[in-house]
Amino acid sequence: MPIPLQKLFTYRITEAEADFIKIGTRVAVPFGKSKIYTAIVYEMHLEEPKAYEAKEIYQILDESPIVTAIQLKQWQWIASYYMCSLGDVLRAALPKAFLLESETLVLKNPEFEEEATLTDEEFLIWEALEHQPKLKIQDIGKILDRKGVLSVVHSLLSKEAIEVKEEIYEQYKPKYVKYVQLHKNYQTEESLHTLLDDLSRAPKQREIMLCFFQLKHGSDEPVALQDLIKKSNTTSGIVQALVKKEVFELLQVREDRVSFDTDIRPIHELNEPQLKALAQIKAVFEQKEVCLLHGVTSSGKTEIYSHLISQTLEQGKQVLYLLPEIALTTHIINRLQQFYGDKISVFHSRYSVDERVEVWNNLVSQSDKAQIVLGARSSVLLPFSNLGLVIVDEEHETSFKQFEPSPRYHARDTAIMLGYLHGANVLLGSATPSVETFYNAKQSKYGYVKLETRYGNVQLPEIELVDIKEKHRKKRMTGHFSDRLLGLMEEALSDKEQVILFQNRRGFAPVVECSTCGVAPQCPNCDVSLTFHKFNNELRCHYCGHQQALPKTCPACENPTLDTKGFGTEQIELELKELFPEAKVARMDLDTTRGKYGYQKLLRSFHDHEIDILVGTQMLTKGLDFKNVSLVGVLNADNLLNFPDFRAHERTYQLMVQVSGRAGRDQKRGKVAIQSFNPYHQILQQVTIHDYEAMYQDQMNERHQFSYPPLIRLVRIVLKHKDFIKVDTAANWMGKSLVNSFGDQVLGPTSPSIGRIRNKYIKSILIKLPTNISLKQSKDQIQRIKDSFMAIPDFRAVQVIVDVDCY
Repeated sequence: MPIPLQKLFTYRITEAEADFIKIGTRVAVPFGKSKIYTAIVYEMHLEEPKAYEAKEIYQILDESPIVTAIQLKQWQWIASYYMCSLGDVLRAALPKAFLLESETLVLKNPEFEEEATLTDEEFLIWEALEHQPKLKIQDIGKILDRKGVLSVVHSLLSKEAIEVKEEIYEQYKPKYVKYVQLHKNYQTEESLHTLLDDLSRAPKQREIMLCFFQLKHGSDEPVALQDLIKKSNTTSGIVQALVKKEVFELLQVREDRVSFDTDIRPIHELNEPQLKALAQIKAVFEQKEVCLLHGVTSSGKTEIYSHLISQTLEQGKQVLYLLPEIALTTHIINRLQQFYGDKISVFHSRYSVDERVEVWNNLVSQSDKAQIVLGARSSVLLPFSNLGLVIVDEEHETSFKQFEPSPRYHARDTAIMLGYLHGANVLLGSATPSVETFYNAKQSKYGYVKLETRYGNVQLPEIELVDIKEKHRKKRMTGHFSDRLLGLMEEALSDKEQVILFQNRRGFAPVVECSTCGVAPQCPNCDVSLTFHKFNNELRCHYCGHQQALPKTCPACENPTLDTKGFGTEQIELELKELFPEAKVARMDLDTTRGKYGYQKLLRSFHDHEIDILVGTQMLTKGLDFKNVSLVGVLNADNLLNFPDFRAHERTYQLMVQVSGRAGRDQKRGKVAIQSFNPYHQILQQVTIHDYEAMYQDQMNERHQFSYPPLIRLVRIVLKHKDFIKVDTAANWMGKSLVNSFGDQVLGPTSPSIGRIRNKYIKSILIKLPTNISLKQSKDQIQRIKDSFMAIPDFRAVQVIVDVDCY
């Protein structure tokens, strides 16, 4: 069931239901006093539960399973490995429309006769039930013109004036498209001539007929009603008149909401390095199921993926193509649909619930439309039945890790397990592999293939470090731009080339501070300063979404001396519009890409050269391919390097190399300018010479010294509560219990850098588990301690989050 309970529940079914129900089908089941949930049948057995009496199921919802047997095994693995419940995994995996909801209905009790005992509000409801047999809770709210109506309903129940019941309703509605075809009476030429003569007195109807024949164009297919109305510039009423005259027939055809119909072209031929890499990957797959493709930026990894996809489809198997960002799915769809047409399905959170249900149904029915599934993190939970290849592109990306809510799984690791369950090959692709993946390749756990040359032998971009500390001293900075970066931008724009600028903070400024007393407006719900967004002239919290207008005076000393500190993408965009008034500037961050097609519009405009300078956050760094970009600028590398995380240096290297790879992807060598107060930092020096091996070795030495992954495993336990004393006491109890079991492998409890989010205080405990001890036994011990903790009445209200591989 889609609720976070650790165990499964047994329900009673009849012999007839037992013949009909299959494992993986949905059933509606009662739970508790009145709730009804959509549950998935996990197994069928003849053992009656001892602790409780099994209830009967409410309703069977499916004729055939919507969840496969392999999916259930995968869900069990996720629940076990990431220490969550199967209910959590079910809620994350199933599109919301499959989780049918129950709605409380109020009905009149026909035996009730004591109307005099009812209050005014109760009588209003009673009177409404005289006119209609049942009312929903929201209907009662409208009748009484208030929100809280449950007390009135409860009072009517206690007087036995009404009855209540739960009604199940389905959320998914298929899409039907109306088509028009000629009635069977008008199939001959002679009958058509007669018809057109008869319609000479009805010019609009005659015009529709002529438009209909133009759209038919000798085809046997019916014409879409909307196309006919649009072409004839008329209304559906005139079409309906022709239907009544038995000239037209209307057809309703069920169609998917998303489809990709294009003229299919042959796949690009591979060059010599790509052919060599493809042969090596195939050789690896004969011995190992997982292979790492370490290819430099713009080496043509997508073309290699395309050839592997084609070979998998020839074997009659499905392909899963995982991407870290929704922005990338837009970009890759445009590249792949020209090769595979409507064989592609797309699955991610920007698509509507109904669109996601259709992808799910196509996979269950093994439709031709779902041979290739392209998607973000959640698509790894889909019901594949014949999976042959899993591609995890940009496998190093942190976007593959789910942090909130549970299950806190990593899509890359889950994809590897999915490949194992299906006996499918898994290809991990990246220009900057994560240290953990590269370590597994070094240990021969994964196969390893390297692609060192860019497509077309284009040189890697020339990377230049700009010392902005020195530039500030010599007064050679204009706003946040050094004279060197401005010169390179002017040069690129004069050559009609495009520029990408990277700043990993959105908004105008991360801090607004009073220059008189130093007070900065804080979020009332979180321990964090509010970010200023100049476009709406408001302060916004990026953790809880709190918004407030920018005050004109300091809230502490009332002086009008508020000043901004730091800078985000919005401030850079405004500065650029002043510095380059002739250039078209656009911004790509979470604020500008909220709409369903926000990414597509922005990327299409940039691709069509309607934008000269694109400013953005790390969305820009991932796999985007634009031929005309000759310059990439990184405005401040230091805030990445100084982040309090053991992976900060690795991630800085990855981000810098990835964003640099957007430059010079055609014939001309690109340029990259990285602004930093510390250009001699080891990581930045390694970025300039593209020395991944040196970065890896340095990181491994540090992690060996301080015991961090991949040499050990990390489990973080986070405790949250609105009362600081309660969460502090609870964290100390949990910390001592864990120390008794794991000794000095336990760090904490400590408060994180942001100690309160959404009005909840946070304490965290980190457990380092050596790889030479049983991970399962360690997790079982953590679970036992958690169960003991939850059994203490004072601690039951404290939220406990267990995050395995919390990085």
